[in-house]
Amino acid sequence: MPERPYDEELEQSTNKWMAWGIGIMLAMALIFPIYRFFEPSNREAAREEQLGFLAAQGEDLFTANCTACHGVDGMGGTAPALNSQQFLTAAEDEQISALIAVGVPGSQMSAYSLDFGGSLTLEQIEAITTYLRGLEETAPDFPEWRDPLGLLDGG
Repeated sequence: MPERPYDEELEQSTNKWMAWGIGIMLAMALIFPIYRFFEPSNREAAREEQLGFLAAQGEDLFTANCTACHGVDGMGGTAPALNSQQFLTAAEDEQISALIAVGVPGSQMSAYSLDFGGSLTLEQIEAITTYLRGLEETAPDFPEWRDPLGLLDGG
């Protein structure tokens, strides 16, 4: 195969593009560590914002669907008090979501998930769970959370 003749203009253009490529590669190599330094705090801020949004949505959903039995702010009524240290420290988020989704057999707590004939999506159930979890920090000590009105004792 014959060799191409040397082309000064082509050589300069190639060298110019290679220099730009090396410059961009070096800039990226410098930018990525800076990005990695700041990104975790940005993610945490976004996560906190999302949790706040979910909690606010969950509060609205709880008020509309749950207060009739569980009381205002989950303080109890004809159903257990969900705003108690005992309940919130004993129950994992997955358990709370499952109780909302499938209900509690043998009780008045029916299934609320669309998958089980209820009216709430899984995202809405997650929002209610997030709202209830947000109550944990200020939840009162309420050992009788399962029977807040004393109905099981005949009271």
